[in-house]
Amino acid sequence: MLHLPTLWLSAIGLIVGLPPIQANGGPDMPDMDLPVTNIVLFSSGVGYFSHKTTVDQDATLRLMLKTDQINDALKSMIMIDHDGGHVTSATYPSNNPIERALGSFGVDISGNPTLPVLLNQLRGAQVSIAAPDQIDGSILNVHNRTEIAGDPPVTITSHVLTLVTSTGIRSMPMDSIDHIELTNPVLRNELNKALALLATSRDTERKPLDIHCTGTGLRRVEVGYVIQTPVWKTSYRLDLSGNTPLLQGWAIVENTSSNDWNNVELSLASGRPVSFTQDLYTPLYIDRPEVKPNLFSSLRPRAHEEGSKQSKTDQNTHKHAREHRMRTAGKLMDHEEPDFNARNLIASNASSEQDTPRKITFQEIAETGSIGELFRYTLKHPVDMPRRRSAMLPIIHELVNARKVSIYNQQQLAKHPLNGVLLTNNTDLTMLAGPVTIFDAGAYAGDAQIEHLVPGDNRLLSYAVDLNVTIDPSRQSSSRITSVNIINGVAQISKLTNHIQKYLIKNKAGDESTARHVIIEHPYHDNRKLVEPSDPLEQTTTHYRFEVTADPGTTTELTVSEQETTHQSVHIARESVDTLLWYMKQGEISKKVREAIAKAVTLKNELSDLEHVHRELKKKQTRIKNGQERLRQNLRTVQHSSALGKRYLAKLNTEEDEIEQLESIIISTKSQVDAKRRELSTDIQNINL
Repeated sequence: MLHLPTLWLSAIGLIVGLPPIQANGGPDMPDMDLPVTNIVLFSSGVGYFSHKTTVDQDATLRLMLKTDQINDALKSMIMIDHDGGHVTSATYPSNNPIERALGSFGVDISGNPTLPVLLNQLRGAQVSIAAPDQIDGSILNVHNRTEIAGDPPVTITSHVLTLVTSTGIRSMPMDSIDHIELTNPVLRNELNKALALLATSRDTERKPLDIHCTGTGLRRVEVGYVIQTPVWKTSYRLDLSGNTPLLQGWAIVENTSSNDWNNVELSLASGRPVSFTQDLYTPLYIDRPEVKPNLFSSLRPRAHEEGSKQSKTDQNTHKHAREHRMRTAGKLMDHEEPDFNARNLIASNASSEQDTPRKITFQEIAETGSIGELFRYTLKHPVDMPRRRSAMLPIIHELVNARKVSIYNQQQLAKHPLNGVLLTNNTDLTMLAGPVTIFDAGAYAGDAQIEHLVPGDNRLLSYAVDLNVTIDPSRQSSSRITSVNIINGVAQISKLTNHIQKYLIKNKAGDESTARHVIIEHPYHDNRKLVEPSDPLEQTTTHYRFEVTADPGTTTELTVSEQETTHQSVHIARESVDTLLWYMKQGEISKKVREAIAKAVTLKNELSDLEHVHRELKKKQTRIKNGQERLRQNLRTVQHSSALGKRYLAKLNTEEDEIEQLESIIISTKSQVDAKRRELSTDIQNINL
């Protein structure tokens, strides 16, 4: 088929004489728009928007939302018509897939059909055409007609419309038709709705949400919802120039919406409430299985055989069987019945819960100073912010306690400390994390970063390297045994290690400079006990902080002493004699433990001596056997009756006697070694001190 250009579809509204499409997607216009009056922006990236207005009698209010905001609005929106009114519904354009939605109308324009395809869908519909004379009739079909014309011959395909008129069936080329009008108002309305849906689907930026209220007289209406917003941020300025430092805090807020904020009460909340997205805007369809009806063939006629008269006994048998089947069926029904009652009970409970409405107000959300575990800044003055603009809004302007210090951390910078301040939040406001720009003596001094700081808390801020102060760290350690206990031959040894860390602080500033207050950050170990200094300035999970005053032109020393107790298990039987003797020399070991170790050393020495003797005997035996092998080889080269042969034989006999004697001694020595090893093991195993 030869398709006509898609311009056919865009001109359908004019060709079939349909009324113009409403710009807002429908003929019903809202009574008024809803202005935004309150906004709460959360640092977790969502915002609560509250709209308030006054309506009279029945009214329709319109909210314009971005397409990507509709899911959040459907999940969180709450609507209240005060003073006796009711919100009956909130309507919005469906997000049904456009092809599926278009296919649901009486005139299917999904797939961008050409005019011939569309007219074929309308077969049987009453139309009025101008070709150029007016012809009224019903559409029979649209078919192709092929002709060959021209020189050289060219195949030309055209579309022909066939109508059934009062005077008969008429065909006419589509090219000769100037105008087609659907005379059936139902079909014309369906096509109008489909075109309206197609027009509104192109507006992907904003969608209207109409809220329908019913009631009498003047009433207050409130609408609130939560949608995604940019994360609002904080930045601070700390001026150390004056006698009392000045702290300024600013919130950076973006209005990325398509609406202006006019005279809006704005609050900024910190914290991370649980928030998620869910697609509630797109219709969901579940595929259902197709069940085909069972087809049964007709029954064939049956020829019944002749029967005989049934006895009374057989009748009773069949009767009992029939009663048994009925009882079985009755039990099955009784067994299934509780599920039905349970379903009724669930439905009844659900209805009873709905009978008691829950009262919800917006004032609690919009005006309280804290929301659960969240903290909120409420700006004192209403905010005006045009759409797609950003602004810096003041949230803190207070005199604060801030003391200049130098902060040293060996892992961060080994030689010099950093210029810093010890800031105390003596305001009533919580300071959120953000950058801090430091000014001193009327000039820029550096940048710092601050974490979450509640009222009354303090925090160190470092912003530059203090080149006038150098620090030389050094450390040493020593260990000693504090106690030894022996249980079943295992020595439990406790050892005390002293860790000494020294910091030599040199203030190279001239006499005209003031003294430096240096804060040393010393690593914290949870297995060590702080001995000196015993009272640090403060402690974190990773460091002790000690404050030292360094006068100009002088060197100051800070010594940090820590003790660490460690425990070690030593199996006496497995340790060498030298190691055991070293333990005996430690003065912290008790006399009984020392004597037990000394006995173990004696037994280990005796065992070592016996093992040495046994090894030497085995070596001697091996040497003799190796010499006998050499003699036997020599005997093979001489006559046994010769003098040399007789000499070899005599020596073999002598060595054989010696081997027998050594074998007896080796066996005896091995028995002594085993006995001594058992004695040592038993003696050590029985030591409990």
